[in-house]
Amino acid sequence: MATSLFTALSGLQSHQSWIDVIGNNLANTNTPGFKTSRASFSASFSQTLHYATPANGLLGGQNPTQIGYGVGLADVARNFNQGALSDTGRTFDLAMNGHGFFALSNGGQDFYTRVGTFGLDNVNNLVDLATGYSVLSPTGQPLNLDVDSLYPPEGTKNVQMVGNLPATVEGPLAEVLTSTTSFVHGQPAQLTGTQAGPFTIPAGETWTMSVTVNGGSPQPISFTGTGTPITNADIAAAIDALPDANATVNGAGLLVVTSERTGDAVNMKINAGQAGKDLAAMLGISTTQTTGSQTALIPGVTTLNDLPGNVKDYVDGDLIHITAVDTDGTPINASFQFGAANDGTTVDDFIAYVDSLFTDAQVSLNGSGQFVVEAQTSGEADLMLAFTDEASQAGKMDWTTYAASETTAGTGPDTVIASTEVYDAAGTSHTLTMTYERQDDGTWTGIPSVDSSSGTVLSGPMTGIQFDDDGAPVGLAAVNKNVVIQFAGQSGSQTIGLDLGQDGEFSGLTQFGGEANVYVGDQDGFGSGELASITVEVDGNISGYYTNGQSRSLGEIGVATFSNAEGLGEAGENLWGRTANSGTMVLGKGTVGKAGKVIGGSLENSNVDTAEQFVHLIEAQRGYQASSRVISIQDEILSETVNLI
Repeated sequence: MATSLFTALSGLQSHQSWIDVIGNNLANTNTPGFKTSRASFSASFSQTLHYATPANGLLGGQNPTQIGYGVGLADVARNFNQGALSDTGRTFDLAMNGHGFFALSNGGQDFYTRVGTFGLDNVNNLVDLATGYSVLSPTGQPLNLDVDSLYPPEGTKNVQMVGNLPATVEGPLAEVLTSTTSFVHGQPAQLTGTQAGPFTIPAGETWTMSVTVNGGSPQPISFTGTGTPITNADIAAAIDALPDANATVNGAGLLVVTSERTGDAVNMKINAGQAGKDLAAMLGISTTQTTGSQTALIPGVTTLNDLPGNVKDYVDGDLIHITAVDTDGTPINASFQFGAANDGTTVDDFIAYVDSLFTDAQVSLNGSGQFVVEAQTSGEADLMLAFTDEASQAGKMDWTTYAASETTAGTGPDTVIASTEVYDAAGTSHTLTMTYERQDDGTWTGIPSVDSSSGTVLSGPMTGIQFDDDGAPVGLAAVNKNVVIQFAGQSGSQTIGLDLGQDGEFSGLTQFGGEANVYVGDQDGFGSGELASITVEVDGNISGYYTNGQSRSLGEIGVATFSNAEGLGEAGENLWGRTANSGTMVLGKGTVGKAGKVIGGSLENSNVDTAEQFVHLIEAQRGYQASSRVISIQDEILSETVNLI
């Protein structure tokens, strides 16, 4: 009978231990990094009443008959499953997302924790705030973070240029003047009589006709008979005296009447006189209006007098005054003297003479016969060209017809400017400006400059920057892309290399049809900087970020892993210690092997499942009640036994 009492007692003790485990789990529901414990039971030794026997002949085998002696607590194991992470926003609150542990040391013994509530002490050691123990690096050394030093400056060595130099050319352009009207070879309006003469006009009678040129007033011609015959030469002389017409007698003795001016804008008409007394009928000349004509210039043949703009033919010695201004503003005043023995008579002679007067411009005729004055250098210019006739001479040209006007304005080169901050060796900031100018041949030149107070550029412009039809750079290897600067306060010069891109690629400078937008993609210099912020990376590296935009590693947090983490022993304060069964310890970095990631600004929550623990608590309570009920029943049985006497 006493056996059942002790069996029930073992049940009470075991379930009490289980309740103790559950209570500890529930007590640590909100303890960061806490790992749930699980109690396991095992049956105690049993009394064998009958041993098992095998089958024998006609008798079958029998199982053993045993009565157990109760239960015992076999194991209290830890559940190292990952707990949820809570964001704290504090830099040195660290959590492990994996199987690793942070390593700590008190100077004589190492401990391990999943709860990274770390911070810096007064000498910048990284320590566990709860215990003051030092946080270890992957090499097992205490971490001391240099958070006071400045980040040293570094002079700029490379500058990357990115963006577009426009393909559309707006400069440089040379100034061009072009005449309003083309020079052409003009033919006059012409009428020819059919009667050779001589002609007899009755004495006392007056015969007439008139000549109209270009729609003007009729100009009368009349002859009165004297008994003496008149000839075509007499009539030609009378017509020659008119201001707008000429007349000659050709080889056949016929009268030829022509307009003074030439070209297809000229017209002429012979008006008949009184019937029966009509000179036009006597001459056999048409009274239908006729017009002049014009063709392209005949090189070396067309004279100034052949031009439709000619009002009165020039004669030897006539002067054409030339007033001009060269590209640099130099005035030009000269006179062309007409005549084969003088400066010439043809249009070619005249253009060649005018061209010789300019030093930085060329005068020529274009394919349309217009005279063109083109500056030989690009940029703004003061070109001007005008012609006038000597006022006292008979020969005249309507030079207003051929007035020259600006058809292309002289402009400077297309310019694109990009600036960047660069640093000398002492970390002093300077502004480097790159001015890109388009050249006459279509290439670009980069001109570096700095403010005179900052220093002096010792190197020359970068010439020969060119692009293919697709807008990608070509021939960059031939371009000297180094800028040499003597910064103020520095004993030696500093060379800065410009990265303009790669031939055939669009990663640097390009020349597309869009607008200019060249800018600096990157430069590798910086001034000194103070520590602005600290971040712990997933591998445990502690990165410091400085006010100069740079960063560097301040240290590395070690992460320990064990072959049997469940063999670790609790040491209090959320710490664990190695035991004989924790297995091999490997101290390294996060993200390596099974260590997992170091999560900055977070803490790992307890992995206690409260609902599960309450279910287990009910189970433990019922188990305890059952064991206590056995004792109560056994007590009643013993009481009945005593009462038998």
